[in-house]
Amino acid sequence: MSSVKGSKVYITRRVPSGGIKLLEEAGCQLKQWAHDDAVPSDELLKGVSGVDAIFCLLSDKIDKAVLDAAGSQLKVVATLSVGFDHIDIEECHRRNILIGYTPEVLTMATAELAVALLLATSRNIPNAINAVRNGEWGTWKPLWLCGAGLDGSTVGIVGMGRIGNAIAGMLKPFGVSQFLYTNRSGPRETKVPAKHVDLPTLLKESDFVIASCALSPETKGMFNASAFSQMKKTAIFLPPLASRNAKSGVECVSLPLPVYSLSISKPYVVPPCSDTCQPSTLRILAKLQQTE
Repeated sequence: MSSVKGSKVYITRRVPSGGIKLLEEAGCQLKQWAHDDAVPSDELLKGVSGVDAIFCLLSDKIDKAVLDAAGSQLKVVATLSVGFDHIDIEECHRRNILIGYTPEVLTMATAELAVALLLATSRNIPNAINAVRNGEWGTWKPLWLCGAGLDGSTVGIVGMGRIGNAIAGMLKPFGVSQFLYTNRSGPRETKVPAKHVDLPTLLKESDFVIASCALSPETKGMFNASAFSQMKKTAIFLPPLASRNAKSGVECVSLPLPVYSLSISKPYVVPPCSDTCQPSTLRILAKLQQTE
């Protein structure tokens, strides 16, 4: 935009007031779906009509239909997220629409959440909490709820980017014996000593498999039946960033791994009665607000 003042902006959700204030101070005219729930598709199509910019979230699909509804004057689509696969990038480029996103702001928060989920899963913390709640905590038993330790283990990280490196750095003090990683771009500099291997080797040798690769056409569905069959029967699988890289939650739980941990799922909201939530070996954590 040559001038921000007077620009019409549609905001698809209730967002932090600081962002609203910045837009107002810049002289923008704001329209907003001021609710915590996602804007319905029909409301989105009406709301974007005639605006110069769309301020969206990860759950808002900004496709050709939305761009058409907005009109030819639309110049910017900005998303309050690190990911942008919900935006039709090619169509935006074709229309010379600029795209804004928020890279790196969630690196440490996402890594912390991944480590927290891994520890909770490996040490059976959710099961222990449920046991207390359900009155199952009785006489001490030496083999009850025994977990897997990180000390002396092999941790495999699929995608040693910013977040993968941060996760490895946080896990090193736990006494991990060896870090393995695989990258689409090949070996790279890492924050902790780590060995670059191919994916089959990583799956075969790792006690913990952490998927921190970006979701793309190449990685979507990469953790399928074939991938899981190559892992140790005692392995713990953790896709903390985008469980859409796993072919489906239902397929995961039908495989012979003891534990699976998902910080988000496909669909993003899993009904409480869903079969996906039933196995005691599956941990599903709601997608959290990972930073302020």
